[in-house]
Amino acid sequence: MSDAHDPREETRTANRRLLQRLAVIAVGMFGFGFLLVPFYEQICRVTGLRNIDRADTVTNTQVVTDRTIRLELDSNVRHLAWTFRSLEPFVDIHPGELRQVVYEVTNTTDRTITGQAIPSYGPLHAAPYFRKLECFCFAKQTLKPGETRKMPVVFVIDPKVPADLGTITLSYTFFEVEGGANDNQRAATPREPSTTTRSDS
Repeated sequence: MSDAHDPREETRTANRRLLQRLAVIAVGMFGFGFLLVPFYEQICRVTGLRNIDRADTVTNTQVVTDRTIRLELDSNVRHLAWTFRSLEPFVDIHPGELRQVVYEVTNTTDRTITGQAIPSYGPLHAAPYFRKLECFCFAKQTLKPGETRKMPVVFVIDPKVPADLGTITLSYTFFEVEGGANDNQRAATPREPSTTTRSDS
């Protein structure tokens, strides 16, 4: 009389179940990878990171003088021995108004370091309405030991900004990156903004 619990049959059954689970995981990973591309595209579109190295296009805009938005300025460093701050904690701005704010960064080490600033916005849906014409984040910044640099950001908040956006936070985070001393030349020398703003009297 044969044993009802054949070890070899149990092993084969367990192997089949394992293969089925692995197949499900493989299909799931493929699906996730397929969906990750459009998901990544949406994240880049919302955050504006895809166009981090070039200025936004801004046409002539009407200044909305009867509305004011508070722009809060935030600064951070990640694994980088620099001090980094905005010279103003916040500014009040009319939509459509051409404005400039200035950040200051200091290399507190005894070696030359190159950093790259990454912008972010709060809330996230404010990003498409914040148009940068000049920004230190367009290029890497190389600072010599002990060097301090003041860096402007020239921008316009789109007059089409939603009514529920009364406050926008502009945040920059500096990360150390590989780079040379010439990488920062384009950002260190501001150019004349290629836009005109006007307001009705």
